[in-house]
Amino acid sequence: MTIKRDKRLKLWLVIGIAVIVATVGTGFYHNLSAGSEETYKGLKIFADVIELIQKNYVDPVDTKDLIEKAIQGMVGSLDPHSALLPPDAFEKLRIDNKGKFTGIGIHITMRDGFVTVVSPIEGTPAYKAGIKAMDKIIKVDGKETTDLRDAVNRMRGPKGTSVVVSVIRDTVPDPIEFTLVRDVIPIESIKSVSLKPGYGYVWITNFRDKTTDDLVVALDKLEAENPSMKGLVLDLRNNPGGILSQAIKISDIFLEEGTILTIKGREGKHSKIFKAHTDANQRKYPLVVLINGGSASASEIVAGALQDHKRALILGTTSFGKGSVQTVETLRDGYGLKYTIARYYTPSGKSIQNEGVVPDVHVKRVRPKKEKDDRRSVLKEKDLKNHLDAKPLEEKNEPENPEKKNPDKEPMVSESLMHKRLMEDNQVMRALDLLISYDIFKDIQNG
Repeated sequence: MTIKRDKRLKLWLVIGIAVIVATVGTGFYHNLSAGSEETYKGLKIFADVIELIQKNYVDPVDTKDLIEKAIQGMVGSLDPHSALLPPDAFEKLRIDNKGKFTGIGIHITMRDGFVTVVSPIEGTPAYKAGIKAMDKIIKVDGKETTDLRDAVNRMRGPKGTSVVVSVIRDTVPDPIEFTLVRDVIPIESIKSVSLKPGYGYVWITNFRDKTTDDLVVALDKLEAENPSMKGLVLDLRNNPGGILSQAIKISDIFLEEGTILTIKGREGKHSKIFKAHTDANQRKYPLVVLINGGSASASEIVAGALQDHKRALILGTTSFGKGSVQTVETLRDGYGLKYTIARYYTPSGKSIQNEGVVPDVHVKRVRPKKEKDDRRSVLKEKDLKNHLDAKPLEEKNEPENPEKKNPDKEPMVSESLMHKRLMEDNQVMRALDLLISYDIFKDIQNG
């Protein structure tokens, strides 16, 4: 009996290793053969559990599904930003970064066991319907949400189709039900307008493949409208981040020299220092950067670099506090692995992990009376399960170094409407006042 059981265990162990190797690559096998008796014992327990569940669980189970969920659990336990991406989720990540997709238009995360809205994307069905940051999504089409991927899969779908999203909100006693019609979600990451002669405004909503190119187009347009630019408001509020290289390039537009960012991985791996370069078109006009609790990751890199170099005045409220770098590896059979490879540090060597970028001028957003603000708190990195701790930079490890319109969708907001809204935005107006005051004082000093 014992011999038969040992054979079954070995068989399951071989199957388990084979599936894991097929899913996550051969490096796991090399580490196992190099290594650890504890790893072998752990795999035997893993095999025992699979065998018992397969034989005795109340309903039939699929072994591949069990192993996939086991890997997801393993990776998800590391930190809130690491995950095994099944083929459909991996493809959607690629679409998010490069193309258009259809859905309702929200950024979500897991918090306290709930699928929680980080922020709605302006101009989308979710935004227009009144879904707000910190809303907890409990049902999609009447079915309870089980996890983040499940919620995303059910909220996305063909353009013009309906989806019912049920949320709970701290300030409302009963669940709120929204019937939304899916649409093409805007992927333009740059919006710009002249606030008044000489002063421009640029809003970066996220960091995608072409964000830097789009920013240059926007700046060229503003500079053409305002031949003598006296100042620029760069709005990074509610910007959840995106592609690291775009944050580096955008910081470089406004910096001529020095460190932009240091990333530091384990034992020197994935470590690098990113430097600024002199640009033929030097944009030296004063900057005020707007941030808030929804400014995360790549947006914090830009704010931190410009603040440390004293290139911009940072205004608003403390940012999200995500000071880690993720990479996405392509695996077999269409799978992907997103995992954290490094912490990042601002030019001064500061980690903003769990701390965020602290503004030079603290100004809370005061919403017009016609806008109801139901948010009692703002979701931060430190609120997420398994978040990384901040870690000092000083350790032994050495660091290594004109706009096209999409015919499939309408513009999110017209330029005139955008200008009207900005004139009612107390943070934007405070930033504009600071830029105007700076120009006046400069003239006084020169006079």
